[in-house]
Amino acid sequence: MVHLIKFTLLDFIDIIIVSFIFYQILRFIKGTRAIQMVIGLAFVILFALVANMWQLQGLKWIVDGVKTIWIVAFVIVFQPEIRRALTNIGRTRLVRFFLRETREETIDELVKSTKTLSDRGLGSLIVIKRRVGLKGYLETGKSLEAKISSDLIVTIFSPYSPLHDGAVVVDGDIIIGAGCILPLSLNPSLDVSVGTRHRAAIGITEETDAVVIVVSHETREISFAHKGKLIRGMDTVTLKRNLEKAMRY
Repeated sequence: MVHLIKFTLLDFIDIIIVSFIFYQILRFIKGTRAIQMVIGLAFVILFALVANMWQLQGLKWIVDGVKTIWIVAFVIVFQPEIRRALTNIGRTRLVRFFLRETREETIDELVKSTKTLSDRGLGSLIVIKRRVGLKGYLETGKSLEAKISSDLIVTIFSPYSPLHDGAVVVDGDIIIGAGCILPLSLNPSLDVSVGTRHRAAIGITEETDAVVIVVSHETREISFAHKGKLIRGMDTVTLKRNLEKAMRY
């Protein structure tokens, strides 16, 4: 008699969840050193199956020892990758929904740094990432993983900093890039007085949904770029209001 396996909706959901987890793990390890460790783990599992199947006690003893060593080695060797993965989880929209206080702190740091840059006449470009990825632009600069702070932003844009000529990129409350090169807007309707820094701010907002804070080193004027439009002559109150609106996505 053939016994049919009962397949329920719960089983289907279980398969979907497990598949999604494995897919995310493979995405995470693809192109990293971790893929070699996964291959090694696959061999350990294979040897464990053989040892259990044929009751090879010696091999089973070795495999059990290797499994313990492998777990410890994975955590030690791939600590940066694990930290980056946990950071990425913290940047998801679901998590951010419960972190409104963190978002407000980020906005305060951005406004504070912008005021300081303006007061000191330090030209700057600060890109705030929203939904659209900025990987291509990040590759033109220096990759960072630093908690946002006004002191750090001001330091980056100080004349002696090797990264002061490019743009800083912010994702959530993390500075993820500095010294990044942005595309210049080719909009023919722009006034000839719009300089390179401001054209770069407009350019990236034409190609992505990011918003950009610009400080002119000549006039110390604060500007805000969004959706290909540039709002000039902002004060800190108006800037904060625009940032709150832009980061409420």
